[in-house]
Amino acid sequence: MDPFEVRMQFLTLLRRLNASQQSIQKVVGYALKYYSQCGEDLWDCVVEESQKGSINNRMNILHMLDSLCEASLLAKSQPAFAKAEGLTATPSLYVDYVSRDLGKIVEAVVPVGREGLPNLMNTKQILESWRAKRVIEPQKIEEVITLLDSRNAAVDNSADPQAKPTNALPRQEIFKRIEEDRERHKRLRERRWVQPVSHNPYTHLPPQLASFLPLTDDGDGDGELTQDIEFENDWETTSDWNEDDDDAAGEENNLCFPALRQNFPPPHFNHR
Repeated sequence: MDPFEVRMQFLTLLRRLNASQQSIQKVVGYALKYYSQCGEDLWDCVVEESQKGSINNRMNILHMLDSLCEASLLAKSQPAFAKAEGLTATPSLYVDYVSRDLGKIVEAVVPVGREGLPNLMNTKQILESWRAKRVIEPQKIEEVITLLDSRNAAVDNSADPQAKPTNALPRQEIFKRIEEDRERHKRLRERRWVQPVSHNPYTHLPPQLASFLPLTDDGDGDGELTQDIEFENDWETTSDWNEDDDDAAGEENNLCFPALRQNFPPPHFNHR
């Protein structure tokens, strides 16, 4: 097909996009198939439709981008997958486009005012997932989330003169949104537990115990191990040790060693 026909068919797929995985994977597969031929034109279509469709359609596009980023990174790390999709060796396929135009996409999916509130929570969940998995640079994600939080605070202020009244959605659109939100939330819960086994695209060995893996840090980029990413995320969000932790440790100790409860007092940790 010539580039014009590829573009028109892709626009048709985007306008028919819904929350089902079948619909999303159809768009993702098409975008990957024609990336080498006209990837930048297809990305322009995504940006264009994210600014023109309904609030619900824009949310579907963001979830499609979540799957597209996953497939792009998979093609990068697994040459066999890329070959099966007819892709040549590229840096990160569509991930680079998403990173470059992230602010523009989020502004379209969550417009200013109360109109964007239905998409706010889902958008933040996807952004936080991208930050946790280092799909996009965490600093860039943080900037966009901060912008969304400030915008939400302004909308919550009843005295805000810029708050725009929104028209009630038709009953059929409301029910459609409820059903598609269920599908999207189910997908987000599934993805929350999925982590890549290895960031090394050249290893075909079974996964090792974490204690035998080398230490990595942010400077290693794509080579940073998933275990280190998870540890850093947990370390940043864990509070200091306190009396509640003493009580919890004592309860766990009693459950593990009930015979020792009468002979030894509950453990107490000296935290300074």
